[in-house]
Amino acid sequence: MSYNFKEEMNKPERLAPGHRMCAGCGGTIAVRAVLRALHEGDKAVIGNATGCLEVSTFMYPYTAYEDSYIHNAFENAGATMGGVETAYNVLKRKGKIKDDYKFITFGGDGGTYDIGFQSLSGAMERNHDFVYVCYDNGAYMNTGIQRSSATPMYADTTTTPVGSESNGKLQNRKDLAAIIAAHDVPYVGQSTLLGNFKDLHTKAEKAIYTEGACFLNVMAPCPRGWRYPTEDIMEICKLGVETCYWPLFEVDHGKWILNYEPKKKLPIEDFLRPQGRFKHLFKKGNEDLLVQFQEEVDRRWEELQFRCSKY
Repeated sequence: MSYNFKEEMNKPERLAPGHRMCAGCGGTIAVRAVLRALHEGDKAVIGNATGCLEVSTFMYPYTAYEDSYIHNAFENAGATMGGVETAYNVLKRKGKIKDDYKFITFGGDGGTYDIGFQSLSGAMERNHDFVYVCYDNGAYMNTGIQRSSATPMYADTTTTPVGSESNGKLQNRKDLAAIIAAHDVPYVGQSTLLGNFKDLHTKAEKAIYTEGACFLNVMAPCPRGWRYPTEDIMEICKLGVETCYWPLFEVDHGKWILNYEPKKKLPIEDFLRPQGRFKHLFKKGNEDLLVQFQEEVDRRWEELQFRCSKY
């Protein structure tokens, strides 16, 4: 589909200004971009797992959302929206609701990769007709920057602190997009905040208007937790893509599609160096840690290329 992106980016906002999110928050930018993919006039119900986004955009009885909004506990965003979508279908069959609605749920990586994974997995397996969007900032930012299974290896967090006895988190990050794709859902997309938002916009629209359970994983940097200057967020996202730490791909009805391949793949240190959470990796004696990080990025990139080359 062709777009006039100037018009798309100037659509009325569905997330009102005046919320309490941090300046430069990647999560807020991701939410605005996803909701902008809704067609004008279409109605939506927005779900939200507990986290940074929830506590900062909703304080009863006030909400920053222009659409119907439902907040639930940390662990059950997928189940809640599955129930809402099911109730809607029943009421529509009975003629008690005539309008068409889209259903979108947002959750951070803590409420998606970890605490909410069981309810998310169940909703995906049951193929409820809604979109789950993870704004992945790589830690439990709302409660103090604790590590999650989305946190990259060797990141400095408050529960994996760097010091004389520790180099940060020891484990690799979970590949959640691939895990959800293994549920055989209609659509999975991985994106981030780039340029004119074309990649995220097109994937969000496809997810919203594809029938069945769809999932979007959006890298949404957190300046507070990643420790970089707020104004550098777009450059951080670009480096994540150009180093292949965060590749852009989609799985459309089982078909793996690589959306972008860098002409010259940058070394992972270009992505890590601007972030204070990785500053220890650049100290003398830690060269082997950078090598290990690069090897893991290369392994995953080659695996993704292989998956996409089969189609």
